[in-house]
Amino acid sequence: MSFCNTNNTDRCPGNISGNPMNGLCEKVCIQVKKVFDACITQSTLESLNVTLTDLTPASPAEPLTFVSGKSTSSKGTISSLTVTPLSDRPGLSRVLANVSIPVQITYTDSNGVEGTGTGTITLTEDIVMCVPTGSVFPVELAATVNMASPNGTYVSGTTFTITACTTVVMKVLADVDLLVPSYGYCKIPPCTEFSQEVCQGVFDLPLFPS
Repeated sequence: MSFCNTNNTDRCPGNISGNPMNGLCEKVCIQVKKVFDACITQSTLESLNVTLTDLTPASPAEPLTFVSGKSTSSKGTISSLTVTPLSDRPGLSRVLANVSIPVQITYTDSNGVEGTGTGTITLTEDIVMCVPTGSVFPVELAATVNMASPNGTYVSGTTFTITACTTVVMKVLADVDLLVPSYGYCKIPPCTEFSQEVCQGVFDLPLFPS
């Protein structure tokens, strides 16, 4: 939206000859999710036990053989979160949290039938981040995650021991209103329809030889 309360008296400086900001027309207030801080943790977890649920197909014939493992969502679930400001490092806080990653394990049973099951692995993040405080609208912590498992072994029941290659991106977010320069609305071009016209090459030929 464009606010009348903002100072828009010089609405189109781009109209001034020689101005490098050609096309800049107004100041616009936009509502966005601002990232105040972010960091990435990548680790290799050995001998990690995963107990599966929601087996498909149900009741596989044991023993099972591990095939592969992967995360099923890029959104991690944060729990047991504590944020402790560091007195000796102004503006920074210790962030301690558990991050749960939803995973899917693919296996074959003793009859050679391939199946899948879902589970969860949980990591502990103990990191230092910039977490702003003292505002009406508080910030939030979010985790973007990924897990890939190249190998694993069957234990018993529906439990596997896997090697997990994990990536966790922690972010400090808040919904804010930002005032930004605007070049006006985006111009949306018409779509190009997909065509498999077999005669196109013939139609492109000249009528007469050159």
